Formats: sequence, C-alpha cells, structure tokens
Amino acid sequence: MKIGVIGIEGGWSSEKLADAVAERTGGERVLIDMANVRLDLPSGRAFYNGHTLNDFDALIIKKIGARYSPDLLDRLEVLRYLHERGLSIFSSPYSILRALDRLSCTISLQLKDIPMPPTTVTESVDQAMVALENYGEAVFKPLYTSKARGMFVLQNGPDARAAIEEYKAEHPILYIQKTIELGDLDLGIAFLGGEYLTTYARCKTNGAWNTTTASGGKYRPYEPAPEIIELARRAQADFNLDFTCVDVAITDEGPYVFEVSVFGGFRGIQETSGIDAAARYADYVMEKLK
Repeated sequence: MKIGVIGIEGGWSSEKLADAVAERTGGERVLIDMANVRLDLPSGRAFYNGHTLNDFDALIIKKIGARYSPDLLDRLEVLRYLHERGLSIFSSPYSILRALDRLSCTISLQLKDIPMPPTTVTESVDQAMVALENYGEAVFKPLYTSKARGMFVLQNGPDARAAIEEYKAEHPILYIQKTIELGDLDLGIAFLGGEYLTTYARCKTNGAWNTTTASGGKYRPYEPAPEIIELARRAQADFNLDFTCVDVAITDEGPYVFEVSVFGGFRGIQETSGIDAAARYADYVMEKLK
C-alpha cells in the first residue's frame, strides 16, 4: 500500500505522521511539499519528486503550507481535482476548504448556533469603529492565520481609528472579535473520524494576551466536563474532517468555540496524554482503505 503525507519538511507533526505511515505500510516514506507538485492538465496527472500522485492508494493532508494564506486554497484545488478523480485523501480537500478561511468557519459555526465570542465582520473602518465602541476592547484577526500570528488587541480610544486604518491596508476584510476573559488557559479538543480522542490545555506563562505556544504558552493535561466535549463534537461534526482540534475557551459566561482547526497538531496531545496521534491517524486511514 502506498500512502503519501502532505506536509512540511522539518515540521514535528508532519514528520511524525510520515514516519507512522511508512512504518505501517512498509513502503517508501513520502512527505510531499505542495510547493513542488505539478498538476498536468488535461492528462489529470500530478507529479512530485519522481512520484505520480495518482498512483498512490491515499494521501493524508497534515499541513499544506508553512503559513496560512489564500494561496493554500489553490493548493487545495489541485488536491480536490485528484480527489474527485478517485484518489482517497484524508481529510477531503472540500472539507478543509470549508474550514480553512476563518470567516467561512465562523459562518458555519454560527449557522449551527455554536456559542462564539461576539464577532463583527466588515470592510468599513466606520463600522469597525462602531463595533469597537460596543465591545470596548477587541481582537482583530486575519482570515488566514494560526497561533495568533497577525492578531492584535485594540482598545477603544482616540488612536483606534488610525490603528484600524493601518490594519485594513493589509487586511481588507476586518474580522473583529470582542475580547473575552480567558483566564489562564484554553482547550484543544481532538477528534479522529468524528470520535472524541482527548483534550489538552494551552496555558499562559508570561502575561501574553493569548495562550498559543508561539507566545510562550505551555501544554498541560485537562479533563473537560461531558457537556464541553459534546459542544466541541457538535462544532466539528458538519465539517467532516478526519482529524481536527476544536479550540474552546471556558469563561464565566459559559464555553465559547474559537475555531475548528483543519491542521491541528499532535504535539500537545502526546505531551499531555501520551497518545501518539500520528500513529492513531495512520491506523485510522489504513482501516478506512480496507
């Protein structure tokens, strides 16, 4: 059986998954960088480093780029073409397309009445100011990002308009979320094939406004209440992702979902629970292919 992993060379989770797949198939270890894939039309064949991707039994998407950006949508379209021509891909490119864009993910969650922090989306600086006045303080978030990169916290005040105008020059669609009191942690709730796997917490360590590891956050074990797990299950259900982590905050007002991650990492799971998520994912794919 020949299974390739779409990922990032040197990426911890990508490398772990490629190792786990090669160990189970006994075949060549193939970690595929989408930047070096060539899709030939109309033959419909895709090539990477001497391999024809159409000849694989399956591909597993772990990471499709080092940074989130609209360019990833084009890479997903290449994979969607292969998928619709019969190549098994986990998670399906269409499922990832629905959740990769922060706004698309948010709209899907809101249509299912999943609780989220109060959020405003606008292209207007004037309307952004109205939202900021209502919220008092808000987080401005790029539509394509991970680990809080490109986000910033803004308080309503005399310098707010200038800050928004500067931000809008780079981010024409303004995604604005009311700041909520997170405490010292938020949760990553992991699912494999739609079934609950485990939960880990990301904890602040240095006074940062967010809990991401990029800002110094640390992982620790966490056992959420059953209703929190059920909320996360509902949040991820309609996206049909084979592996995902749902980001959840526990607040005085109740739990809030931030997002359903299409590229949730394995490190937090392994460090806090001892579960080898890469091995579990590889086993899941092998079973599905049977």
